[in-house]
Amino acid sequence: MLMVFTEPFIERATEEAVKKEKIKARQLRKSPWWKRKCAEGVCYFCGRNIRPKELTMEHVVPLMRGGKSSKGNVVPACKECNTRKKYLLPIEWEDYRKSLLEDTWS
Repeated sequence: MLMVFTEPFIERATEEAVKKEKIKARQLRKSPWWKRKCAEGVCYFCGRNIRPKELTMEHVVPLMRGGKSSKGNVVPACKECNTRKKYLLPIEWEDYRKSLLEDTWS
């Protein structure tokens, strides 16, 4: 039997879990690994070259949706992409970006 889900999967994180992950994120920002990622000067989402100091830490799976502050879930992003992505999951972000392009060419 094939099940079709109409609502996206959303795992809500507790306020306490989010606070804990934010502490981890602050520690990760100080790491040599994160500094090397930012030194590349490229936004993960739009691919634009950005000055390393202007890149922000973006959680691919947002903290409020159960994401973690780990090397596999954080990427450098320009402030514009970080602000627009908000709490979206990667597939939702791609759908959003496509809709912007379609609106531009409509």
